[in-house]
Amino acid sequence: MTSGRDRTRRPLRARAAAAAVLAVLTLAGCGTAGYGAPVAPSSMSVSSEAFVSGMLAQRYTCHAHGAKMNPSLNWSGAPPGTKSLALIVDDSSAPITPTIYWLVFDINPGATDLQEGSLPTGARQALNSAGTPGYDPPCPQGRPHSYRFTVYALNTTVKLANGAPLQSVWTAIAAATIGRGRIVVTGSP
Repeated sequence: MTSGRDRTRRPLRARAAAAAVLAVLTLAGCGTAGYGAPVAPSSMSVSSEAFVSGMLAQRYTCHAHGAKMNPSLNWSGAPPGTKSLALIVDDSSAPITPTIYWLVFDINPGATDLQEGSLPTGARQALNSAGTPGYDPPCPQGRPHSYRFTVYALNTTVKLANGAPLQSVWTAIAAATIGRGRIVVTGSP
């Protein structure tokens, strides 16, 4: 059974599906190092004390009764030449194209963490798959879903406005990725 919330998201997801597939394929493994030739990004480490035994706690999902609190994250290993960082939270279990719950960009390159319920100073947020800027809590329905929290090291700043379109920010991140780290957690209905 599909919830009313999921039905309202379908039109927004459908419009971005083609662009999202292209961006996901690009962000999945390679950057272009600015010259068009694929280059594997440097490996970064991502962790969080908010995830116990690889599980996304209910407080960070839509099941928390209206809460829109993002979990804390820590990362390390940004390669030399990092000019900014970005974070993408998506559902790799979503059919066809991932659902993007949060896309944060222009995070200070010296930052090593994100605090619970907050945005780093100076960072901006793109529109998510629901069409709003900010953290849209995952809403696992029917079966467990895998949620990816991926931190990207970029060789430039994105320089787009807060609330920029998802596709525009995704494309800019893909073109500038020089490092990447990810933590995958499971969310249950």
